[in-house]
Amino acid sequence: MSTTPAIVLLSGGLDSVTCAAIARAGGYAVHALTVDYNQRHRVELEAARRAAAVYAVRHIVLPLDLRAFGGSALTADIAVPKGDGPIDSGVVPPTYVPARNTVFLSVALAWAEALGARDIFIGVNALDYSGYPDCRPAFIAAFEALAATATKAGSEGERFKVHTPLIDLDKAGIAREATRLGVDIAGTWTCYDPAADADGTPLHCGRCDACRLRRKGFEEAGLPDPTAYAAP
Repeated sequence: MSTTPAIVLLSGGLDSVTCAAIARAGGYAVHALTVDYNQRHRVELEAARRAAAVYAVRHIVLPLDLRAFGGSALTADIAVPKGDGPIDSGVVPPTYVPARNTVFLSVALAWAEALGARDIFIGVNALDYSGYPDCRPAFIAAFEALAATATKAGSEGERFKVHTPLIDLDKAGIAREATRLGVDIAGTWTCYDPAADADGTPLHCGRCDACRLRRKGFEEAGLPDPTAYAAP
């Protein structure tokens, strides 16, 4: 295994776990960072722990309670949108968490500098996404510029690279990449509003935007979707 360290933001979702698999396959020593922001879909934290056991040499679960701020259906008592019609990626939905990726990347940057790492991976996607402004290439470029200005390493001429290997893929492409890399797809978590079966086992609701995009990806890729959904 390479000794070149990289910080991977690992939520436990399909995108972030695939991103960790890509970093590992690329020869990086993965240091996984999961932010426990007291999100509604806390079941994803266990999915992150499972993935970290496979791909990471170290895993930090950092508590950072964004419910103190609220402002999102994931951190406040706001309904998670559900439906069957088209998803409008031009509208920022209630599941947007204010400045979440800026906060997460800032924490990842702090760990990277302390560790001596110059590479950070994040599983943002600019095509099949739900209208989040912090998933766009312009945001990533701006954050790299900030990292060069805001850190001791940057002031000494070092540069941090934010890797976004999924940014130009649609969900079908991500499903194919996860399958190619042997990701435990059933063990990842996407749903924003988890349901449960009669035994209390968590289920993807099947109707939130995240579930619908996930299911659409596997359908368009022509791949079996092992996800357990509450809604068919």
